[in-house]
Amino acid sequence: MKKAVILSSGGLDSTTAMAMAKSEGFELFSLSFFYGQRHSYELNAAGKVAELFGVRKHLVINLDLNKIGGSALTDDIEVPKSRNLDSMAGEIPVTYVPARNTIFLAHALAWAEVIESFDIFIGVNAIDFSGYPDCRPEYIAAFEHMANLATKAGVEGNERLKIRTPLINMTKAQIIKKGVELGVDYSITHSCYDPDKDGFACGLCDSCILRIKGFEEAGLKDPAEYRINAC
Repeated sequence: MKKAVILSSGGLDSTTAMAMAKSEGFELFSLSFFYGQRHSYELNAAGKVAELFGVRKHLVINLDLNKIGGSALTDDIEVPKSRNLDSMAGEIPVTYVPARNTIFLAHALAWAEVIESFDIFIGVNAIDFSGYPDCRPEYIAAFEHMANLATKAGVEGNERLKIRTPLINMTKAQIIKKGVELGVDYSITHSCYDPDKDGFACGLCDSCILRIKGFEEAGLKDPAEYRINAC
């Protein structure tokens, strides 16, 4: 069985990407990060997702990106609320964590080399997303090219290392429908950037708005638990 490293935040997108990897017959190795994010509750969800899919190993790596800061997710900056979709698509928001996907993919690449995997799955999306530059197809293509130049596996291996982005051209509604088709239990996933101490989603941050929109367009009920009167 071929092995795949799956970057897992415990959110809707990464969980669907994991389901798609499993449907392709990969043995799953999930990778999550505690990087000082204010929404670290997502790691509880990532653990539940790993259990749901019976991953071979779920690894959580600690990184202290608070020391770098520069993001509403890792610094003393307010998370934007109630933004419209045009605003999300037109600018890079303060919830962007500097170089986050590059940092995460670098760790995934190292682990892939160790376990002799040539496939890394990441749930980036370039349609219903918050305008992050490291979710674009050209970025993924550039990282994949670098990966095959900078690793022993890439230079000596019989296969090319591949950064798999099965969701990149899908809307949130399409992603949700695909996940449901593959048996994903979205009630265990967590998407909110600014949950309360009990893990209830705010319903107003970009991630919540896109999730709510996706379920509405899919004609399905969002099983996430939101703060009373949040949305």
